[in-house]
Amino acid sequence: MNTVKWLALIVLVRLSAFALQAEPQCPGNVASLRFRVVERSQIVVPVMINHAGPYDFLVDTGAQASTIDPGLAAELHLKIQGTTGVITVGSRARAAFAELDLVEAGSQSREKLLVVLQKLDSLQAVDPRIRGILGGNFLRHFDVLLDYGNKMVCLDDAKVMQQKVKGRHIALVTAPRPEHGAFSTEPLTARAQLSGITNREVLLLLDSGTNVPFLYHADKFSTNASVAREQLHDRGANGAERVFAVSAPQDLEIGAVVFHQIRFVTRAQADDDGAKVAVDGMLPTGIFRSVYISYADRFIVLEPW
Repeated sequence: MNTVKWLALIVLVRLSAFALQAEPQCPGNVASLRFRVVERSQIVVPVMINHAGPYDFLVDTGAQASTIDPGLAAELHLKIQGTTGVITVGSRARAAFAELDLVEAGSQSREKLLVVLQKLDSLQAVDPRIRGILGGNFLRHFDVLLDYGNKMVCLDDAKVMQQKVKGRHIALVTAPRPEHGAFSTEPLTARAQLSGITNREVLLLLDSGTNVPFLYHADKFSTNASVAREQLHDRGANGAERVFAVSAPQDLEIGAVVFHQIRFVTRAQADDDGAKVAVDGMLPTGIFRSVYISYADRFIVLEPW
């Protein structure tokens, strides 16, 4: 081998070593799971189901139950075991459920995971490859790091990351819940102050399944934040048109950590959801660079961009 080839080989080896060193890692060398982003901030990861796949699943910290598309359930020959109540923010419904023998996300897995069968029309309209949702009844078994900066999810079942993650621990609200069982995961709710709401704190659900900060019935609050003129339109599950307004930028304070210039979407028209909603709004995890969640110890760590 001539000198030029030797030099080229040395350079290639050094560049390869540098690339390996530069590859981002989860804290404590916990195995990472790479994700892709849809709709600006929603996380989609590959998941193996009963040794088949991988299938694309949305990681949704705002959902109690994990969900599977009925079409995929049929492909996997899942046996319906019954129906159960499914609670989401603003609605309550009944759905069939089945049991998955094994669910694998990266290096982590859970056996005998119950999933509800529901159509994912709104998600699949954005990305038809999405076949399910990883919700709280899967995620609650881990400490979870959603690292948007490096596009990776870290799932830790041994609390290795807790000693490595820096930042203020922000306590989550823990409330007594009448429901019990596989679909009664404690929601990730945090107390917050908004500069535009002066009369009280608000309760916000930390939700990786949504892509916009949202407030229910903001008109009920004493607010200094004027509503911007622009409006958003969409249709609900029943096909009825819904109108939303966008608030002026506000400062958001959570656990003495302040984030600036957050714009919330609010209802422009009253509806019947108010009686069903136990939180004041939803806060998408995608507005932060990273979010660390300890389901067991009930705290979060937020890192701004």
